[in-house]
Amino acid sequence: MKKVLFIIFLSVGVLFLWMSAGSIIESQAGNLPKAKEFRIERSMPKEAMACIQCHKTEHPGLFADWAASRHASANITCYDCHKAEEFDKDVSKAHYKQYERSDTKFGIREYKVPITAVVTPKDCSRCHPDESKQYSISKHANTQEIIWKIDPWLNNGMNSDVERASGCYHCHGTVLKIKDDALDPDTWPNVGVGRINLDGSKGSCSSCHTRHRFSVMEARKPEACGQCHLGPDHPQIEIFMESKHGDIYTAHGDDYNWKAAPGTWTPGVDYRGPTCASCHMSGAGTVMTSHDVTERLSWEIQAPLTIRPEDFKPFPAKTSWQKERDKMKEVCGQCHGKTWVDSHYVKLDKVVHEYNEVYFKPAKKMLGTLYEKGLLDKSRFFDERLEIEYYELWHHEGRRARMGTAMMAPDYAWWHGFYECKKRFNNYMEEANELLKHNKKAYKAEYFPNATGNTVKPKEIP
Repeated sequence: MKKVLFIIFLSVGVLFLWMSAGSIIESQAGNLPKAKEFRIERSMPKEAMACIQCHKTEHPGLFADWAASRHASANITCYDCHKAEEFDKDVSKAHYKQYERSDTKFGIREYKVPITAVVTPKDCSRCHPDESKQYSISKHANTQEIIWKIDPWLNNGMNSDVERASGCYHCHGTVLKIKDDALDPDTWPNVGVGRINLDGSKGSCSSCHTRHRFSVMEARKPEACGQCHLGPDHPQIEIFMESKHGDIYTAHGDDYNWKAAPGTWTPGVDYRGPTCASCHMSGAGTVMTSHDVTERLSWEIQAPLTIRPEDFKPFPAKTSWQKERDKMKEVCGQCHGKTWVDSHYVKLDKVVHEYNEVYFKPAKKMLGTLYEKGLLDKSRFFDERLEIEYYELWHHEGRRARMGTAMMAPDYAWWHGFYECKKRFNNYMEEANELLKHNKKAYKAEYFPNATGNTVKPKEIP
């Protein structure tokens, strides 16, 4: 009898310990690592399935980005964006070797398809035709043409090809080339807004909608624009963050509805204060959404002499400045009264006039005089100090004064802008008048470092 009771108690004890252990494990389950599954349950080509399963192993970060995207939710796969024709210039020869592997069941010829690493606006236009067309006519997409028409660094070869590739072309874009059956490393990787692609299209959608999430939320945030629009010559991100708009974004940005569907992002409903995209791209009132960021502009405030967009010879706008100003005013009017908006533009127009008449035109006239009298050598720009002073007067301080005013950042309009304009203008004029007084040629830097850049415009650029 005692033996039977002992066995019963022992069994109950073991059962209790087992149940207790299970309870402890269950209570701690929230802290245990969990494997997130991705099951292919919808119809897609076997080639697309192979892409997904292979990249899931080879590039888990890439796969995770795509899996969390709207593309994945809509059954848009790697194959839909990267597929190419056998005869396309940018077909990856190296990728074909993936179908000769023995360490994965997807590395077989059954799944072999031509693939390109470069996804272009032309590829995106299969599903986004309007956005692609709008982008194609913007200054973003055509920035290579613009800079080759006006930029002295390129046209005078005053920087090296390496300096251009690591700096200028990172934002402006490269002209993609093939070298030894692969993308030329001198031109790739690159997601510049004006990249010239091998299929003839211009630009890169992933400049703003980064791979492989392609998030509309990401492109709506000012940081997306701040990748390129920063620094001494075009500090739009710094200007925005100083402005009231930026202050509101900093305080309340976490509450914005960044994921609203395209065409529905509404001021006062989805966000309190605007971002770059709100003013320059998103729809509001009767103003339609556009991927042409150069719409709604009534001045070319990045140019040496401030002019109307339709008068900007390197890339003239196809519409009138008044029509585009009215669009921007309507966007502003979603949050501001008419008197506020009209008065803001009155101030901007006055700033433009003062910059043009007081600073730029006299400086430009003086530069012409020095060239005419042979006191400056115009064969190579930047090798004489007054050329640099003149350049930075409009390219640095002059831009900051105008942009700071346009985006309502008073510190940039004055201390980083007109205050610095005064200092540089006075120094420039003092040195120029000394040269004229003594009929003395300016010192010329005979050794100018790295002035080795190619001055021949690529044939792919208009």
